Amino acid sequence: MQTVADIMTEEVVTVKGSTTVREMAEIFDKMRIGTLPLVDNAGNLAGIVTASDLIEQGRPLHIPTVISLFDWVIPLESEQSFERDLKRITAQTAAELAAKDVATVSPGDLVSTAAEIMSSRKLHALPVVEGKKLVGIVSRIDIIRNMNR
Repeated sequence: MQTVADIMTEEVVTVKGSTTVREMAEIFDKMRIGTLPLVDNAGNLAGIVTASDLIEQGRPLHIPTVISLFDWVIPLESEQSFERDLKRITAQTAAELAAKDVATVSPGDLVSTAAEIMSSRKLHALPVVEGKKLVGIVSRIDIIRNMNR
């Protein structure tokens, strides 16, 4: 059985919290990748930014629908969802844009485990961590290439 360590990319392109949206766009374009792990100064995984996150910044902000009943204004959608969308659309740095709840795998996990996580969560890549330290990344193409061996 092959492990994630057998197929992962060890030299991972990462960003810091202060990396701007413009800089991330340049990295996505130049490196032709779709996922950028956010790391702190110690190399610990702090979040993840995807190309889709940048694309979502260009979409219009949906104002929550409300109804007025007598003197009450009742939101029909979650205020937290609106606030989260507003923060993402106005984000200027990786720290502001990055998802903080990140699915990860460890180097010793089976490739099938990584494939299952990616499939069930509709992810294109998974950071590989030992403890909190980022040690690699495994993507869908890594798994596909492994099938051809």
